[in-house]
Formats: sequence, C-alpha cells, structure tokens
Amino acid sequence: MRGTIDGALLARMLIHAAASINSQKQQINELNVFPVPDGDTGTNMGMTIATAAAELKKKAPGSVGAVAQVNANALLRGARGNSGVILSLLFRGFAKAMKDKETADGADFAIALDYGVATAYKAVMKPAEGTILTVSRLCARRAAEAAREDRAIEFVLDEAIKEGLIALDDTVNQNPVLKKAGVVDAGGKGFLAILQGMLDELRGEPMPADGEEGTSGEQKTDYAAIAAEEITFTFDTVFIVRKDAGFNGLEAFQAYLNSVGDSLVIGESDDAFKVHVHTDIPGDVLSEAQKYGTLELAKIENMRTQAEDLAAGRHIQSTDDLEEDEHDHCAAPAAPEKQYGFVSVCAGDGLADVFRDLGVDRVVSGGQTMNPSTQDILKEIEATPAEVVYVLPNNKNIIMAAEQCIPLAQGKTVVVLPTKTIPQGVSALLSFDPDAIQEDNTDAMTQAIQNVHTAQITYAARNSDFDGFDIKEGDYLALAENQLFGTDQDLSALLRRLAEAETQQSAEFITIYYGEDVDDGQAQAALDIFTAACPNAEITLLSGGQPVYYYLISAE
Repeated sequence: MRGTIDGALLARMLIHAAASINSQKQQINELNVFPVPDGDTGTNMGMTIATAAAELKKKAPGSVGAVAQVNANALLRGARGNSGVILSLLFRGFAKAMKDKETADGADFAIALDYGVATAYKAVMKPAEGTILTVSRLCARRAAEAAREDRAIEFVLDEAIKEGLIALDDTVNQNPVLKKAGVVDAGGKGFLAILQGMLDELRGEPMPADGEEGTSGEQKTDYAAIAAEEITFTFDTVFIVRKDAGFNGLEAFQAYLNSVGDSLVIGESDDAFKVHVHTDIPGDVLSEAQKYGTLELAKIENMRTQAEDLAAGRHIQSTDDLEEDEHDHCAAPAAPEKQYGFVSVCAGDGLADVFRDLGVDRVVSGGQTMNPSTQDILKEIEATPAEVVYVLPNNKNIIMAAEQCIPLAQGKTVVVLPTKTIPQGVSALLSFDPDAIQEDNTDAMTQAIQNVHTAQITYAARNSDFDGFDIKEGDYLALAENQLFGTDQDLSALLRRLAEAETQQSAEFITIYYGEDVDDGQAQAALDIFTAACPNAEITLLSGGQPVYYYLISAE
C-alpha cells in the first residue's frame, strides 16, 4: 500500500481524475433535477478540471506543493458553473495546506481536504446540506480519522471515498428537491468521481479511454497521421485582428489568403476577426492583415518540425511552451477611458445586439449549455476600457464564476450584478445612470432586477417525474422565475397558459425574445397569442437567436 506521493504522482492523479469525471459526465448530468437541456454539473465540473489537467501536462511536476498550486490556479480561471467554482474552491484550500511540501502522506492529504472544505464553505453564502459541500465535508472528516489509524495515503483516500459514497446516498434524504426527484446530488457524485480517479492512479489502474483523448472534445494533436512530406505549407498561422473604423469587408483578404495558403478558416464578429491558415509566408500574411485593423494576437507553429518530432517520439514544441516562463504574455488590461463599463453574458446574435445597443462594451458568448469560465469573463473585463466594470452573468449558474473575477482583475473595480436571466440584465441596464455614483447605480440596478419577471420556454431533455409533473422527453416546458410552470406537447397551448398567468396579465410591458429554432411565422403566432391574452400590455417581439430556449419572455 502506497504511503506517500511526490509532485509527479500528484500531477498524474489529477490528470487521471479529469479523465475519470469526463468518462462519467453524462451520468452525472442526468442527475440534475430539472430535465432542461442546460450546461449541467458533469459538463461544468469536467471542463473545469480539464483546464487544470491540460496545464499540468505542460509543466514539469516539481513538489507536491507546486503541483497543487498549479492545479488550483488553473481551476480558478477555468471554473465553469457553480459546481466548477466550488470544485476550484475545494482545491484552492487543498493547495494552501500543501504549500511548501515536497511529498505528502495520508495525514497531509486529510489536512488538505479539510482546508479545502473550509475554503468552500466560507465562500458559499448559504451552504445547503445534501450537496457537494456535504459530501466533501464528510470525506474530509473520515480522512482525518483514517489518518490516525494508518498514515498511508492510499488507505486514507480509500476510506474518504467509502464515507463519501455513504454521504452521497444520503443526499437524497437531506435535500427536499432531490428527495422529490429520487436522485442523489450531482456535484457530490462528480467530486467522488474525481477522488476515485486519483485513487485509481495511485493503484495503477488504467485511465478511462475517453480521457486519453483529452476532455476538451479536441484531438491530442492535428498531426498524428500526417507525415512531414505530406504537409503542403509549413506554418500553422492563427491570429486575431481588431477591425479599424474604415473596415469594408474581408473578401479581398480572403482571396489573398487562398492564394498563399490552404486550410483557411475565418471567424468574424462585429469588431474583430480571427484567421487560421497554413502558409509558407506567415510574416507577409500578418503584414497584409494589418491593412484591416490592429493585430492583437498571433501564433505561428512549424508543422514540419512538429511532424518530425512526433515521428521521433519527441515532445512537440508549441507556442504554449512560452507560458513556462514567469512573464505574462496576455494582453495588458485596457486603459480606462471612462468611468463605467459593462460586460454581459448571453448566447445568440440578437441578444448580443440588444446588449450592445444598451451600452454593453463586451459580450461573453455563453449561457445554457455553455457556461463560460472565469477566465473567459475576466478576459472581457480586462478588455473593457473603464474604471468600474459591471458584469451581468444573466444566468444563476454563471454568477459564482463571474464573482471569482473580482480579485483577479487588474486595475479595475469589478461589480457583479446577480442577474439570473436575460430580461434581468436588460432591466438593470435600462436603470443605469452614467452621471450617478457607483453605489447609487449598483443599488438602482439591483432593485431593477427585482422588478422584472422572466418566463422561458424550452424542451425536456429526458423523462422526469418532478413536483407533480409527469414529464416526457421532448415535451415543451415553461419555466417562470426558473421554477417549473407547466408542460405540454402543444407549444401554442403552453404559450397561451403562460400569457394568461397573473404575472403577464398584470404587466405593463412584455418583451418576447424568440430563439434560433423559431422561424418568423412561429414568432408572429406567439406574439398574436400574447396580444390577445394581454390587451393592456405593450408587447414587443425581438429575435434573440438564443439556443435551447424557444422563447424568453420579460414582463414588467
């Protein structure tokens, strides 16, 4: 039985843990009580720890303390969803306890688990029982007891998992919502999957097959099946350009790129474009790109030498290796040009346009099914040229990740408004006064959030018996303030019931945002239903383009 671990083994344990939860993420997702097709716990936790695993693979192991710190830093910036943030907090405390340790035994591990639990509980405003917090706390308690019986780390970790499984089974009795649904807590199960992956690595168990290809959905390398002589152009070139004021389209630039390279992909937003191209003259390509705007970021890699390294079994050199030194290669935060700025999270071009029209500086693409990480949000905060940056998460599962940005932002004051829906974010912006002081604006926007009511129409991703509703996969679901309002196999009937509800009947203003899966004719039919049912309200229909949710409905 293994008694201690060093840094190299801890790194392998954490990488194995990432593969372990990735192999189980769908099972964990299916434990979520609401049957809506959202980001879900397994996905969020898996993507969060995958960030750490990727970082650990790039760095030399070092001591246990050094590995734990690399892991904690990566988890903090990669945290997605509430479950991902709590996971990052657990490992942040873990790293504090492991600081300066070259190796660790079972007693050290038990203390680190306890530090992690304390850190997570301290950060969660209203910790509830029957959650990942409960499972992790009882794991840590048993680990401490086990360490007094035997200091071997394998024994301590095994005993902690055994106690955690008992605690997980009991979560169904501790949380009324879980009890109604007859399931255990998804976050707790995810945490145990991570601990089990760590134990499996200790015992020499093989890593889950899915984890061997990474947890990002991408292959390990683009070059595994490419021989050097089959590479037409040498340099894999990727860059981002911020458009200038006189920007007039990319047709000419695209034609130029096609003439000097292949594998061309261009992604474009309102204010920037990103290019991927294989070429022999990357310097000329970058010079040509600057005719269209300001070059912000570029990466150039030699595919021939990479292919040769791969064939010889050597480490493939990458620009990612530049992160090994102590310098910060990220773009510097934008210098303040004004007092206030806004960052908003949303999914859908129409919704993004709404927020930009209301004065939002930077939009983070995300929401249901794709919770952005702390790093994703932080990047846009630092690109906002303002002294005070308000962040609108617009989703209850993104608020915690946004709040982690507050101490990370450089030279800016970050205020996270607890907007749980898109309409709440819109309402907050409408109450903003550019001439008011920060405290007054924060109070006014927070109050505005309380005055708007949100309904959403989506579909059931799986069968469920929830709160008296017998829900079948594919049924239409109506949510009111994130609570289940009703279900139906007839979308028009469900919309009519929602329009006739008291919230809509007493509203003065109703806005209907229709999603990417709704055509103009269907959207007009929904508008007609609300117009007939709510004759005293001023009703607006807008194309939101959001995924997953057919309709987002704001009532004020």
